[in-house]
Amino acid sequence: MRITMIGAGYVGLVSGVCFADFGHHVTCVDNVEEKVAALKAGTIPIYEPGLDELVKSNVKAGRLMFTTDLKAAVAEADVVFIAVGTPSRRGDGHADLSYVYAAAKDIAHAMTGFTVVVTKSTVPVGTGDEVERIIRSERPDAEFAVVSNPEFLREGAAIADFKRPDRIVIGSEDERASEVMREVYRPLYLNSAPLFFCDRRTSELIKYAGNAFLAMKITFINEMADLCEKVGADVQKVAKGIGMDKRIGDKFLHAGPGYGGSCFPKDTMALVKTAQDNDSPVRLIETTVAVNDTRKRAMARKVIAACGGSVRDKKIAVLGLTFKPNTDDMRDAPSLSIIQALQDNGALVHAYDPEGMEAARGMLPDVDLGDSPYDIAAGADALVLVTEWDEFRALDLRRLRPIMNAPVLVDLRNVYPADEVHRYGFEYHGVGR
Repeated sequence: MRITMIGAGYVGLVSGVCFADFGHHVTCVDNVEEKVAALKAGTIPIYEPGLDELVKSNVKAGRLMFTTDLKAAVAEADVVFIAVGTPSRRGDGHADLSYVYAAAKDIAHAMTGFTVVVTKSTVPVGTGDEVERIIRSERPDAEFAVVSNPEFLREGAAIADFKRPDRIVIGSEDERASEVMREVYRPLYLNSAPLFFCDRRTSELIKYAGNAFLAMKITFINEMADLCEKVGADVQKVAKGIGMDKRIGDKFLHAGPGYGGSCFPKDTMALVKTAQDNDSPVRLIETTVAVNDTRKRAMARKVIAACGGSVRDKKIAVLGLTFKPNTDDMRDAPSLSIIQALQDNGALVHAYDPEGMEAARGMLPDVDLGDSPYDIAAGADALVLVTEWDEFRALDLRRLRPIMNAPVLVDLRNVYPADEVHRYGFEYHGVGR
């Protein structure tokens, strides 16, 4: 089957490459010429484990192409996926759908024959209806169907998530389009991946509801962590104790500095706005957004308290800048708010991240970036672990102790046992314990 993916960002690139690896012929379209040229040269614009090898092998096999020519790519496609960005709109928090609607208009003028147009981007309820209206108004005679097929990819594990999904949600109101989508995902039948068919609006809401629930679960355990600190309990044991209940489960119950990234912040806000527009407020999600926003700066206050109540003119070494490990994504990362709050209080911040340094140079111009954990720890008054990269899980504390100005470790991910850190002469501060 011939598939065209409009948008070669995170979702579009990973999805397109995986479809090609299934045996489909895939063309990824992007209007940024430099990005397309880099992809053709084998340079991957994002960090995702295993993605570069898949791109290389499928390009070599002739199943994967990159182009800026949307018209030609759409004309020969059986299925066209829209995988463009839907960032929060400045000023009001609604999802910005301008890229989706522009893609719909371009598709209308380029498609030939019956074409299934699929929204892979995360979009509010009713977007598929508007995409269909746009295409119909531009091409009244066109044969097409609009389908919703939200993505559920975790950055850092996206390829495994795509190839071994918990479920594949397809919102379709056209049986011919449903059959096409069954064929698109037929290679996953061997993995017993369940195809869940529903109407288009339900499919669109499933994506937002799922992300909002996970964000709420993270925020819940973070508030439990605060309570644990007040009453002398251990949040890790609380999380394990409630997570053993199968009705709750143990995923997303890790206390920390709050959620960030490309999905949870914008999707929770978009859901809140959709609910308000439809006079059906989602108060739990509104509270989740508010609590998460304040938590990040609260973590900076934890660092300040660990440093005796003041960080003015003190060197603070920050380990981890990306919003999670195994990605170079720093969008809405907790590190950004934490570092800003520390700087607002006079701290001299030095930082290191295994994959986020290039993005950090543009987003954190006043932060000194080092080459390793030990480089930034030299002369530091506190070492703050913000993102739990594997290489931070077994730091040489014996080596760190003599090079730091003050032996203070603030572990915002609860990676280290307190007694182990104490053995090396450190003062330890975790979260919720």
